[in-house]
Amino acid sequence: MVVISFIFCALCVRLFVIQIINGKSLQLKATDQWTRDLKIVAPRGTIYDRTGATLAVSYTTYNVFVRAREVESATTVATTLSNLLSIDFDDVYKKVQKKNVSEVLIKLGVESEIAEKIYQKNLSGVYLVENVSRYYPNGNLASQLIGFTSIDNVGQTGVEAYYNDLLKGVDGYSYVQSDLQGKEIGGSLRYYIPAEEGEDLILSIDSKIQQILEESLNNIMIEQKAKNASGMIIDVKTGQILAMSTKPSFDLNELPRDDLEVLFDQSKMKLVTDMYEPGSTFKILTVAAALEEGLTSLDDVFYCPGYRIVDGVKIKCWKTIGHGSQTLLEAFGNSCNCCFMDLAMRLGVEKFYQYMEKFGIGQKTGIDISGESSGMLMPKSSVKTVDLARMGFGHAIAMTPVQLMNAVCSIIGGNEINLSILYYENAQNNPEETVISSNTTQLVNQLLEYAENKTGKYTFIEGYNVGGKTGTAQKYKETGGIDQGKYISSFIGTYPADDPKYALIVLVDEPGAGVYYGSIVAAPYGKQVFENLFVYLNEEKQDPSVVVEKVVMPNLVGLSLGDALIELKKIGLFCEIEGDGGVIKEQLPPAGTLINEGSTILLTT
Repeated sequence: MVVISFIFCALCVRLFVIQIINGKSLQLKATDQWTRDLKIVAPRGTIYDRTGATLAVSYTTYNVFVRAREVESATTVATTLSNLLSIDFDDVYKKVQKKNVSEVLIKLGVESEIAEKIYQKNLSGVYLVENVSRYYPNGNLASQLIGFTSIDNVGQTGVEAYYNDLLKGVDGYSYVQSDLQGKEIGGSLRYYIPAEEGEDLILSIDSKIQQILEESLNNIMIEQKAKNASGMIIDVKTGQILAMSTKPSFDLNELPRDDLEVLFDQSKMKLVTDMYEPGSTFKILTVAAALEEGLTSLDDVFYCPGYRIVDGVKIKCWKTIGHGSQTLLEAFGNSCNCCFMDLAMRLGVEKFYQYMEKFGIGQKTGIDISGESSGMLMPKSSVKTVDLARMGFGHAIAMTPVQLMNAVCSIIGGNEINLSILYYENAQNNPEETVISSNTTQLVNQLLEYAENKTGKYTFIEGYNVGGKTGTAQKYKETGGIDQGKYISSFIGTYPADDPKYALIVLVDEPGAGVYYGSIVAAPYGKQVFENLFVYLNEEKQDPSVVVEKVVMPNLVGLSLGDALIELKKIGLFCEIEGDGGVIKEQLPPAGTLINEGSTILLTT
C-alpha cells in the first residue's frame, strides 16, 4: 500500500507539472506537430493627403504555395503553374518535388485574376494564401515622400518606412491539421486567426500643391538640363509640409528594382539627406542675427569696392566692380557679399555661433523623414576671422535645405516651428517659443519684400506681395576642394511678404543650360510655382492696379561694364555679371527681347 501510494502521489505530481506548469508550452509544441500554418498578411493602412485624396492603398493578391507530399502529379502541377504564372517550368518542377519540406513558395503577389484560374484547376497540393500588395493612385507624385514597400510588404523608404510600425498592422494565420508526413487530414478542424489592418495616415501635403511644385521641377529638368531639381512648400504658421519633391523620380507602381543604384538615388529625399553650401540665401540668417543684436538697421550704410581683405585674404563680392555706397536695404537687395562679411564680423564668432545654435544650424530638425543629415558647422574653436567673413554670406558652412528652411521659417514667422509631414487639425506653432523679436521678424520680411520687388511694390508677381532671396553656391568634391563649373542655384520665396503664410524653396543642382545664377535659373520657377498656387487657392491680388511694364532688351555687347549698367538702370533691369573684364562680350537675353521690367539679366565681360 505504501509503494502504491508513493507511485500514485508521484504520478499526481508529474501530471500537475505536465498539465499545469508545462501545459501551455506542450500544447504549443503539439499544435505545431499536428498542424501546418500559412501566414495571412495584414492590409497596410491607407495613406491620404490633407484633402482626403488617396496616396497609397492596399489591395488583395495571393501567394502560391505547394505541399509536395500532397501533389498527385508533379508534371501536371509544374506545367500548369509555370504557364499561368509565367515562370520557368524546371524551377517549379524542382520545388514541387521537395518532399522533405512541409511547403514551398512558388510566387508572391499573384493578381486575383490569375489566382482564380489556379483555383479553378483544383490542383492537389497547391494552396493560395491571401497577401497584400500596395498601389499608388498617383504614380510618381510625391514618390520620395510616400516611399514604397518590399515584395513582402515591409516599408523601405519614405513614409512607408518611417511609419511602418503604424501602417503594417498585425498578421493573421490559417492552420490546418496534418498527419506525420505533413498531409492535410480530411475532415479535420481548421483554425483561422484574422489579420488586423494597419493604421491609416493623413499627410500634411496637398496633392494639388504637390502637382504644382512637381510640374515646375519637371520644367527645370527639361529647360535647365539640371542634374536634380528639388522644392518644398511649408505652411509657416504650422510647420506642416504642403509639398516636397526631388526630380528625377519614378512611378511607385513601376519600381526600377533591376537597377538598385538608380532606385537608391531617386528614392532619396535630397532636401533632407544631402548637404550643400547655401550661398546667398543664408544671408537671411546673418541679417536676422545682426538686427536682433542691434548691430545694424535698414538705414545703415555699407561701402562695397568689390572685395574685402580679411586676415590678408582678398574675398570678392559677386559684383567685382563693387556696389559702391548702399544702405542695408539696398545691400540685401543687391546681395552684396561685402555687407554680410561686415555683419558677421560685427557679430563675432561667439555671437554668430549662438545664433546658429538658436536657428538650429548643425542640428537635425527632427522632421519625420528617414535619413536626415545634421549639416556641417566648423568647430567654433578653429574659426578664424576669414572663415567668419565667408560664413556671413553662406560659404564655409554646409546644411540641408530642410535645415535652412526650418531656420528661415522660424525667422519670418518669429517663433520656433516643428516641421512635419503628418497632418494635425488646428495645428499651430507655439507663440511662446520665440526665436527672434517681432520687430526683427518685421524688418527681415521687409528686406525679403524689397529684394524681389526692387522696381516697386507687388511687382515680382504682378499684384501679389511676394518676398524672396536667391542664392548661387559652388559645389565641392567628395575628396575636398571646389568642383569647378558645378553650382547649386536656389530661390527662397515667402507669401504674403509682410506676414508669411507660405514659404517656398527651389533648388537647381548643376544647371546645364549655360547659366547658373539663382536669380536667373531658380527664381523664375519659384515665380511659376507661386503663380499657379495663387490660382489653385483662388488668391485675390493684393493690389490689382499694379501693372508690370514690358521693356525691350538693349544691345549692350561692346559697351563698357559701367555704361551697360547705366543703360540697364534707365529701363529698370538688373543683372548678374560673369567675368572680371571691363567690356561686355555677351548678354542674355539677346538684344530686342521683350522682358518684364525688374527682370535680372546676365552680362558676360
